[in-house]
Amino acid sequence: MPTPPNLHAHDASQTDISRGMVLLLALGAGLGVASIYYCQPLLGILGADLHASDQALGWIPTLTQLGYAFGTLLLAPLGDRHDRRRVILVKALLLAVALLASSMAPSLPLMLVSSFALGLVATVAQDIVPAAATLAPAARRGHIVGSVMTGLLLGILLSRVASGVIAEYLGWRIMFGLAAVAVLALAAAMWRKLPRFPVTAQMSYGRLLASLLTLWKQYPALRRATLAQGLLCVAFSAFWSTLAVMLHDAPFHLGASVAGAFGLAGAAGALAAPLAGRVADRHGPEPVTRLGAGLTVLAFIGLFLGSGLQPHAALWALGIGSVVFDLGIQSSLISHQTIVFGLDHASRSRLNAVLLTGMFIGMSLGSALGNAVLARWHWQGVTLLAAAAALGALALRLRRAPPCRLAPAGQ
Repeated sequence: MPTPPNLHAHDASQTDISRGMVLLLALGAGLGVASIYYCQPLLGILGADLHASDQALGWIPTLTQLGYAFGTLLLAPLGDRHDRRRVILVKALLLAVALLASSMAPSLPLMLVSSFALGLVATVAQDIVPAAATLAPAARRGHIVGSVMTGLLLGILLSRVASGVIAEYLGWRIMFGLAAVAVLALAAAMWRKLPRFPVTAQMSYGRLLASLLTLWKQYPALRRATLAQGLLCVAFSAFWSTLAVMLHDAPFHLGASVAGAFGLAGAAGALAAPLAGRVADRHGPEPVTRLGAGLTVLAFIGLFLGSGLQPHAALWALGIGSVVFDLGIQSSLISHQTIVFGLDHASRSRLNAVLLTGMFIGMSLGSALGNAVLARWHWQGVTLLAAAAALGALALRLRRAPPCRLAPAGQ
């Protein structure tokens, strides 16, 4: 793909980042990551169309998230070795192809294959976030990363709203086709606006991957952040991957559009992400990680207690709980990324790859466990599973640890 002649390699130490660029990056992160969540509110109608059981359908979000975890581990480090702009553009084009393949899948096995491939290349979102950290000046990095993460998190949550409504009226295949068109439009905008990025790692691909283990051993702060956020993602995914199935069954009997609409409640929490970044910039990220994990524990305990209410009251409890736990999980994620991006400016893509691999292993584990628990212990079991995972994350953040070493200002 040719590069427009007016683009040049960016030096974050000498320029600020425009609001337009922040908006573009936020939109790109949101559309990229949304691709792996479109399926969740659709599981009820996918089952009827693909002739699959509820338990078999649970493999669609599980394999999508496993693909995302593998893609983060194997592909996201390329942003340190190659021009990150080119990596973003290639992945965006491949993502559009994967979405089209999902829209045309005639059976569950082929849907599972396309779901895994979709997850692999949806990791374009995790190339965009380090790009934002690189473009941002050090003094505003937490706020700008938080703003881009707002786009990413709104993409996660609003994707369920969009997919639920569109699938209800136009069908799930049209939903995936429209998503492919949106990603192609994004790729065109990125091609025109993104600058080139300097290469920060001169090493072979094998050594690049091996360096992930080195970074894991070198930085205790990276290990804590990855494990804590991974546990929070177990809770997050257990809730969202089972919600549509739970609402589709008795006593609710609600369709995909209603299941997706709960993403609007969670989106209220995503809007607090820039605020979490500002607090992390001013007072350090550690208090925010603890507050976020604590809110998540309280939310899922509340959801467990509310599961015995009458259907109307139970729906209100679900809405309130999703606001609180999304706020907690997203605030923790912003703060964990602030910690990780500050460790070594030359390794941001790889550090982010480690963090996000842990997250999406947690996502896939939460999806698999959530569906198994729902089948055996019903919704109360899912909420207890999520509360226990969030409590584990809080325990990790409460352990005393040495302060993390931050990269020098301007890097």
